[in-house]
Formats: sequence, structure tokens, C-alpha cells
Amino acid sequence: MTITDEDCLAETLAFNEQFEAAAASRPARGQSPSAATLALLRRNRVGGDTPPVRLAHAQVRLIEGGVKVRSFVPDRVDGVYLHIHGGGWAFGSADGQDERLWRLAVRARLAVVSVEYRLAPEHPFPAGPDDCEAAARWLVEHAATEFGTERLLIGGESAGAHLSVVTLLRLRDRHGITGAFRAANLLFGPYDLSMTPSQRSFGSRQLLSNTDSLRSTYELFTPGMGAEQRRDPEVSPLFANLTGLPPARIVVGTQDPLLDDSLFLAGRWQAAGAPVQLGVVAGAMHGFTLFPLTVTEREHRRERDFLATA
Repeated sequence: MTITDEDCLAETLAFNEQFEAAAASRPARGQSPSAATLALLRRNRVGGDTPPVRLAHAQVRLIEGGVKVRSFVPDRVDGVYLHIHGGGWAFGSADGQDERLWRLAVRARLAVVSVEYRLAPEHPFPAGPDDCEAAARWLVEHAATEFGTERLLIGGESAGAHLSVVTLLRLRDRHGITGAFRAANLLFGPYDLSMTPSQRSFGSRQLLSNTDSLRSTYELFTPGMGAEQRRDPEVSPLFANLTGLPPARIVVGTQDPLLDDSLFLAGRWQAAGAPVQLGVVAGAMHGFTLFPLTVTEREHRRERDFLATA
């Protein structure tokens, strides 16, 4: 395992301490969040206390199956990136990162299509995966006519990384589709919902995610399931057969409770025969790319370069 960005470690750790110190002012994500708490989390950008900036030139449409997608299409399009947002399967939205996705679209010359998948607890598993699968199938069938290219990429952050892998597996297993998506961009995802050792041992540190908040989000997304049921490969892709999946870029921070998930997935992905770029960012917490840090600027640049050339 190679750890990157150690020259930024002091800045990254100082930000983590500030984030922990401000924990009392953030809404608590309990196992049964109140309607008001859920509404607040959904209204504000993930990891923040203000609403996201929404850009007027985004294109919003309903595709087959009634799934809403939000697209950014630059003047030059060399591929299409299917983006799946994070937020513990219970909050976050396709319009929550407009500025970042538009910059990515322009600089990597990609049409970026973000999925507005249904959220738990109102719509638990498998509703969210169903919507992401529908969006992926729509792109496989229509990207050439809609965007002028058949070069498809997929990825997301946290729950969105989980849903990206689940979507690739569903395309392969349900529809016999392999190779349509050229690469997967997977940022700090949970791939074992029965909990890896790093998830169980992380404890109660008030960073963006910890042991208790992970347990809570799993209960919202997969209510009533026990650990053994959550090891089903359709729920936890770490237990799936990963053959036939595309090259991947897998990123996680050393202070993320999901560290093991990325390390284990990278090993299994590579063993299944596909190339993997594994990035482990020194001192970074879960969701670090949401915050104004040097490592965030670097990660966005590395992500752009990967997606532009994959």
C-alpha cells in the first residue's frame, strides 16, 4: 500500500480536528432520524450546512423507468461519465455537486450524467440500485445518439461508489453487458455492509463517518437485515465475483472507517484480472473531497486525468 500526499498531512489532520470540534453544531444522524433532520440533511450539500449551488445550464430529464438524470454537456464530448452521488443512500442528490461536475465535464471533455436515485428510508434496497441500473442501461443503449460517443465511464463517492460497483455487476449478471463501461472511479465506498474490521474498530470519532453512523445508514438502506444477509453479493459487492469488470481507480483516506473496504476491494478487483489504481491519502477522513483542502484539489486533478484518459 502506497500512501500519497504525506506532505499535506499537517493541514489534513488540522482540518479533521476542526471538523470534530464542530460536531455539536451538526445534525445527528441517528438510526431513526426525525423527518426534520432528514429534511435538513437533504436540503444542504453533503457534509455541509448550506444548500448546494445549482447551475441553470444543467439538463434534467426523465429516462425510461421514470428515473431522473441531471446532465452537463460541454462543447466537446469524448465520453460520458455516469456519476452516482453519495450520502449514505438516504440523502445527497444529483444536483448537490453542480460546480464540481461542470468543471469535470469541461476539463475532462465528458458529458456528466448524475442519477437522481430513490433514497432510503422511504425507498430502501433495492430501489436505489434499481434506478442506477436503469440509468446505466439507458446510456448503453442511447449514449451514441444522445451524446455522440459510446465511451462510457462510471463512478461516485461513498454510497455512490458502492452503487457504481453494484451497477456494473447487475449489467454483467442480469443483462450480459461487459465492456460497455471502460473504467470505474470509486471514492471511499462501503463495499461490505456486514462491516470490515476498520469499520468496526473506528469508534465514535465525530468525523463525517464513524462506526455508529455506518451502522445507522446500513439499517436505513437494508432494514431488518442481519450481518449474514448483508454479505449477499447483491448488497455487499466485496463478496461478488468481480471478473469482467473494467479498470478501476479506488481512493480512500487513512482516517476513513472504510479504509479496509477499499484495500480489500482493490486486491480482489486486481485478482479478478482488471488493472487497479489504488490511492490512499495520508490523514484524510471519509468524504474529504467535499472540503477545501490541498488534498481535495489534488484528488480532483487525479480524477480528471484518469477519466479523461481511461
